[in-house]
Amino acid sequence: MKDKLILAIKGFILGIANIIPGVSGGTLAITLGIYEELIATISHLFSNIKKNLSFIIPIGIGAIISVLAMSKLINYSLEKFPIPTTLFFIGLIVGGIPLIYKKVDKEKSKLSNMSAFLITFLFIIVLTFLKDGLGAVNLDSLNIGLIFLIFVVGMIAAATMVIPGISGSFVLMLLGFYKPILNTISNITNFNILSHNMMILIPFGLGIVIGIILIAKLIEYLLKKHEIITYFAILGFIVSSIISLFVGLFEYSFDLYQILVGTLLFIVGNIVGYKLGDE
Repeated sequence: MKDKLILAIKGFILGIANIIPGVSGGTLAITLGIYEELIATISHLFSNIKKNLSFIIPIGIGAIISVLAMSKLINYSLEKFPIPTTLFFIGLIVGGIPLIYKKVDKEKSKLSNMSAFLITFLFIIVLTFLKDGLGAVNLDSLNIGLIFLIFVVGMIAAATMVIPGISGSFVLMLLGFYKPILNTISNITNFNILSHNMMILIPFGLGIVIGIILIAKLIEYLLKKHEIITYFAILGFIVSSIISLFVGLFEYSFDLYQILVGTLLFIVGNIVGYKLGDE
């Protein structure tokens, strides 16, 4: 029972991570110590369905609860306390880096590994400066074409949720779907527009499921055939995403209270990330 509770807590954190722009669910899955098993479980869900479901259901429940329960709170926190909120998640990510570094420490001098690190590092740094995006999409009036586009966007978001270092919510912002989708989730209990919301969330959810399965199979192949170089690429994603999150903080006005609280939450996040990753 304790193991299932820990998995649910990790799922809860992953759910929140996919709400916050710039925070990668894939990165936190690694730092929380569940990434490889999660990828393998998704790729072979039906090969040992009882065992796989016992692993993935607590994570899924935790993630769903966090998305439904925390979307409004996260919106509020990012609006009122952006620095402490972001620093907590940076702390979570940093806390898991030592566990990843142990996997690649002996191979760090190879040129191919360092090249993989540098390529993924620079990719995220470039994405960091793509701030404008396409502008928010209007989902008030739906048609077949827009519903299909929502499905495709769900698949793209799923890929970025699984690939470490790339924030699904950040990509949604670039595509103009972040606020419309988050508003739809926030208003899921508004029964006056329930059918409209379902016409958005069902294709989006299906896109996420299919996208996650496809990208999970690719990641599993890379980890099996090219484990060390893949982890160096993942480290590049992670380190650059931390820098990206720090850069984003300079958009806000600093005050001593937010800096002190943010520093404290960074330390708390660091400890939580390290401890959960070691469970």
